[in-house]
Amino acid sequence: MRRGRLLLLSESERVITAMHEVSLMEEAVRVAVEAARESGGSRILKLRLRIGTMSGVVPEAMRFAFDVICRNTMAAGAALEIETVPATSWCAVCEREFPQADFLNECPTCHNLSGELRRGRELEIAAVEVS
Repeated sequence: MRRGRLLLLSESERVITAMHEVSLMEEAVRVAVEAARESGGSRILKLRLRIGTMSGVVPEAMRFAFDVICRNTMAAGAALEIETVPATSWCAVCEREFPQADFLNECPTCHNLSGELRRGRELEIAAVEVS
C-alpha cells in the first residue's frame, strides 16, 4: 500500500506565499480607496472580491492581509467578502461546460481533454460599499 507524503513548507516558502497575497491585497485596497474617493465617499464599509479556484490565490491569506493593509486607511474596519468562483471548462466535443475539480480538465461525459478554462482564474473587485 502506497502512503501519501506530507510536504512541509519552509518558513521562507510560507513567507513568499503570504507576501503574494499581501501585495495583491495592497493593490485591491488602493483601487478601492481611489474609487471611493472619486465617488465622494469618506469611508469604505465593505470590499467584495471574486477569486477563482484556479487563480493561485489563497482566500484565507487574503483575509489576513486585508486586516493588516486596511489599518490607517479609509477602509479601516471594513468588511471583506470573498466570492469563490469555481473552475469551469468547455468541452468542444459535447459543446457544454463542466466543473473542473483540479488541473486535469477531462470532460466527465466524453472524457475529452479540454484546453479551455472558462471560469476560475478570476481575481477581481466585485463591489466597494462606501459611506
